[in-house]
Amino acid sequence: MVPIHAPTLVTTSSAERGMLLALNAGSWSLKFALYSLADVSASRWRGKIEGLGGADATLIFQGDQADARRVPLGRIDHLQALREVIERCAEAMTTDAELISIGHRVVHGGPHLNGPVLIDREVIDRLRAMEPYDPAHQAIELGCIEAITARWPDLPQVTCFDTTFHRNLPEVAQRLPVPRLDAARGLRRYGFHGLSYTHVMDELRRTAGEAAATGRLILAHLGDGASLAAVRGGRCLDTTMGFTPTGGIPMSNRSGDLDPGVFLWLARNHKMSAEEIFEQMTRRSGLLAVSETTSDLRDLLERAGDDLRATDAIEMFCYYVRKAIGALAAVLGGIDTLVFTGGIGEHQPEIRERVCRELAFLGIALDQASNVENAAVLSRDGAKVTVRVIAADEERIIARGVRHVLQARRLGT
Repeated sequence: MVPIHAPTLVTTSSAERGMLLALNAGSWSLKFALYSLADVSASRWRGKIEGLGGADATLIFQGDQADARRVPLGRIDHLQALREVIERCAEAMTTDAELISIGHRVVHGGPHLNGPVLIDREVIDRLRAMEPYDPAHQAIELGCIEAITARWPDLPQVTCFDTTFHRNLPEVAQRLPVPRLDAARGLRRYGFHGLSYTHVMDELRRTAGEAAATGRLILAHLGDGASLAAVRGGRCLDTTMGFTPTGGIPMSNRSGDLDPGVFLWLARNHKMSAEEIFEQMTRRSGLLAVSETTSDLRDLLERAGDDLRATDAIEMFCYYVRKAIGALAAVLGGIDTLVFTGGIGEHQPEIRERVCRELAFLGIALDQASNVENAAVLSRDGAKVTVRVIAADEERIIARGVRHVLQARRLGT
């Protein structure tokens, strides 16, 4: 069992031995990383359990030597995956180390919750009230938080919100064309993938300098969930996702933006309830719906030569990403840097090439060799726009948020 230490205050001794566990629960996966409280710049141990809800969930984790291992787990849900992570966490901790806090990525903070925030009963009640905003994620994240609370009620837990990065969107980008009374009740555009974008901005400053980070940026987080954001002067000006993470471009299983008439059509012609429509839009749409076989772009790329449906799904995804880049460039008044991140953005050269091939009018031109090698900089020498790849690391931002909250607690601020 993992050694647990739940200090009221972070003491010198607990800071020396203290470990932080960052949990990142998605619709189909649970990512995790273990950090020392004394240094959250690099994880001691990390990995993920993917394929949750299916028949073939797999644990993939790495140690200090990057010795990736894969362990088949069969059919398990998120709470079973959480128990698996907690139990295996002990393997990565030294005998004198203590787990002193757990941090969670929470997708939707709504109009009131900003992060990072120490979890108490009031925060849990607010998160529960937010479930209608994003039922696909919020219930999973709440389940993990409450399971840990039940087992270790005195262990400090911290939430870090994906919406925080977009908190200061211009009013015109936040506003939805709905009655003002509904807007006052929280019906507006929020934006998501904020922890990923925060990390990208940090890495851009570190590797390219402040001038690059304050320029006109389009950040493309492309994974099972996918969105893009326009940033200028370090501030997010717009993003593709809106009220929920289902909006924006089509994704692996999610529809992205749809004409509201689609929902009426489904209700009338298929007699679908609101819950059934939600299930279809969040779990049975996107790449899966168009390909009729899989939501995994890696599999679709392998099938594309023989399966027209796979080709259609790939072309649709790249088209919508390309269109979003054009729209966000209009918001920015041009573009200086395009950054790809996320599983697809980091590891799929063919997708990046398809996205960028018709964007020369914006000054985007890839170096094909660099693109194939997944290099840090993909653009040709002399290209107007610098195209980069930055590996996603939401867990580091979670760990940093946990440390900030614990330190503030110690100082009484």
